[in-house]
Amino acid sequence: MPTHYSLTLLIIGLIATNSAIANIVESTQTYAAIKIATISDMYQQDVSNQGMDNPIVLQQYADPDLQAAMQIEQDYFDREQISCHVGYDVLWDSQDPDYAQDKQFSMTNQGLVQVSLAHGSNVYYELSCSGIDDDASCRVADVILNEDSKSLRKHLLETCR
Repeated sequence: MPTHYSLTLLIIGLIATNSAIANIVESTQTYAAIKIATISDMYQQDVSNQGMDNPIVLQQYADPDLQAAMQIEQDYFDREQISCHVGYDVLWDSQDPDYAQDKQFSMTNQGLVQVSLAHGSNVYYELSCSGIDDDASCRVADVILNEDSKSLRKHLLETCR
């Protein structure tokens, strides 16, 4: 009799565990879709306005920490009259963006949104999300500038002081 009871508890536990795992997978997929949609919307806005938004589209989609770093960059420029930026449009990994180029959006194993550009480079975005499921919203927390994982936020904070 105790074996039957133990098996019943084990089965109930496995069902509950599988249900919890399914919920985690579903939430992860939902956040991935929301992250990709956020970056896709940002690019679409930049294409529609040919990069002429003010403030720039990245700043509009940035979380407060990245916005603060971008403000430090602007303050530096206002004070020194030279730029401490990376020297190119980070969305397009180019000084002269081709807004018509094809783009592919995907998720990396590290949870970053990868934008693969037609000219052969990739841009990676770290996003911070709040809310749950359908009420979730995401903001760009950082842009990873190269394969060495150098971040835009870190570059601005270190260079623009």
